[in-house]
Amino acid sequence: DASGPPAIDWALAHPERVSALILLNAYYYWMKTLRPPEAIFLFSTPVVRNVARMVIGRSDYLDRKLYAWQVGRFVRDEEVRNEVVPLFYSQFRPARPAFWALNEDLLRGVLSRSKMIPKMKAFGRPVRIIFGGADPYLNAGVARRFHELFPTSELFLLPGARHYVQVDEPEEVARLILSAPLHAKVAFY
Repeated sequence: DASGPPAIDWALAHPERVSALILLNAYYYWMKTLRPPEAIFLFSTPVVRNVARMVIGRSDYLDRKLYAWQVGRFVRDEEVRNEVVPLFYSQFRPARPAFWALNEDLLRGVLSRSKMIPKMKAFGRPVRIIFGGADPYLNAGVARRFHELFPTSELFLLPGARHYVQVDEPEEVARLILSAPLHAKVAFY
């Protein structure tokens, strides 16, 4: 999701160096159906984010609970969720400063990228859009909007898959990535 904007930026700036662009539940600019996850809203809203950082920074318990609640909503299967969320959290902790920095600039970045729509419409490389059909955040409406904007795109909405489509449907996501029309150079995020 968060790697979508820089991947799209790079692909639009260097189309001659891209064989295909693969988007997994990504966002780019403000779209009508885009719904930020609650924790992203919390940490990207000015003033609120400062209070949230202070509270989370002082309580490992609250930090762990908020993370498990939010990221747990991204994974469909309870057994898989119970396995991967603690692992993801252990990897997230040292990356928290990067998460905060990303969210400080999120609103500005999302609002400013609408000027890139003409470049998206002119992008001639293959684009494969793979989204979870049950993701309430980067949802089917966002996927369809990407499909409208990228003229050479293919849209795949995986029924029942949530925000972490690659966790909910790993075999199908792998198949769709590996079967994408790729050539010498690839940028997928």
